[in-house]
Amino acid sequence: MSKRARQGRVVVVGSINTDLVAQTTHLPFPGETLGSVRFSQAGGGKGANQAVAAARFGAHVTMVGCVGDDENGDERLYDLEAEEMDCAGITVTRDRPTGLALITVSHEGQNTIVVVGGSNGELKPADVLRQEALFSRSDVIVCQLETPGETAYASLKLARQLGKITILNPSPATDPLPPEWLSLTDYLVVNEVEALILSDIPFESENDMGRAAEQLQHQGACNVIVTLGARGAYLLQEGGNGRLFLAPRVEAVDTTAAGDTFIGVLAAQLASRQTIAKSIERGQLAAAISVTRRGGQTSIPKREEVDN
Repeated sequence: MSKRARQGRVVVVGSINTDLVAQTTHLPFPGETLGSVRFSQAGGGKGANQAVAAARFGAHVTMVGCVGDDENGDERLYDLEAEEMDCAGITVTRDRPTGLALITVSHEGQNTIVVVGGSNGELKPADVLRQEALFSRSDVIVCQLETPGETAYASLKLARQLGKITILNPSPATDPLPPEWLSLTDYLVVNEVEALILSDIPFESENDMGRAAEQLQHQGACNVIVTLGARGAYLLQEGGNGRLFLAPRVEAVDTTAAGDTFIGVLAAQLASRQTIAKSIERGQLAAAISVTRRGGQTSIPKREEVDN
């Protein structure tokens, strides 16, 4: 997509990794050794994946992150620049190597992921504050938790001060979020596991996802989106209106980066002033295409594929 055709500006503050992906017949049990059916290596990281999804869907995207001064770091910068995004906010450090993700994908398309943070841990609040001019020119700011928590918080705080739309994807989620974080979040996007951890409400029926979203909204988030995989996504809007969006039916071969695809497209749509309903629906269509392909970043579709 040419730069002339791009609409809306998105800043993604987050992780940049190299994905090492092993395809297996099934996910390994504890203590089990499996042979790999297929192996691949490509760009990844939740932040970079979401940035790529937003760029492929037509947004002007700026990536703020950190890579190591190594071959993986050079390759990741090359990949992101090839997507026509602004990489001026990416810092190169000699203190740690570029982050890695060790991914196992089963024949059914399910995965397990172990993240080695590496240089992502070097992204500091000061790095974000130096990008105030980039933030001020943006429409939407997106954060996750594969970089230090204080950096995500600084990003949300700066974005709110500048009057920007904020999206927080609290992944990986380990503990409930501080209320001050949620009060800075316009759209909190969580999957079922993250909703359980953050709200402390177990999912036993369809009603529970609404209860979890209500709890997260009560804690301070304006709008809550719970992604439910093949079952769709649940939106609880500010004001208490809830709606279930059914997902397109597809045969999944690899779910890696599906959630990131959804969030990146959501951000691109909101940045171009689309409604939240349309933004969710377009994000679902893009995610549905991504799960029919193998790989993470490589599976993310372009806008014209979704439009068709």
